[in-house]
Amino acid sequence: MNESLQENFRLILERVKAASGGREVKILGASKTMAPEKLEQAFRAGLRVFGENRIQEAIPKIQTLASLEVEWHFIGHLQTNKVKEAVRYFSWIQSVDSVRLMMAIEKEAHKISKKVNLLFEVDLAGEETKHGMQPDQLAEALDASRELSCASVRGLMIIPPFFDDPEQARPFFQRLREIRDHLAGQFPDLKELSMGMSHDYEVAVQEGATIIRIGTALFGSRTK
Repeated sequence: MNESLQENFRLILERVKAASGGREVKILGASKTMAPEKLEQAFRAGLRVFGENRIQEAIPKIQTLASLEVEWHFIGHLQTNKVKEAVRYFSWIQSVDSVRLMMAIEKEAHKISKKVNLLFEVDLAGEETKHGMQPDQLAEALDASRELSCASVRGLMIIPPFFDDPEQARPFFQRLREIRDHLAGQFPDLKELSMGMSHDYEVAVQEGATIIRIGTALFGSRTK
């Protein structure tokens, strides 16, 4: 067992508990560039959810760790030509940024009779390097999701701008929660808020995050 990883996970659990008031929050290990051995160490420490950004990097890890009861989330930008593999290997896709992509996922999930959970990625900052739907597109996209039979839209995801001071990210987390709460009246399955990473997850949890995506705070610095 990697003692530093185990200690990192323990500290994250403590901080999440304090920030959430005891509310359940799913801790996702953002495992990009991390070797399967490191993921297995995290599993032994108690982590059960992993998120990958790149399909081709993820597949060998998922195959290597197939004997472990792991929940795999795809958290990177998903191109339509990778949808088939994403559906095959992941049970959650957090980065759905268009109705077209949602329908492509549904089509592939239907082919293999697999249930897939989706989150709509929302763009609240207008950064050119980020992806996501605009808030005023969400209601129409959710209306379209009523046609789905294999894929299910479960919530919203955001990657806010990076700030040295995590407090500066708080308005983005607040806004995403407000949008979710507004839409949940018509779409009661919209329960999840994936927001917060290593440097700002405590603020995100305070603002209602149900899933946090933790990389360096858990695994340490990336190797590449």
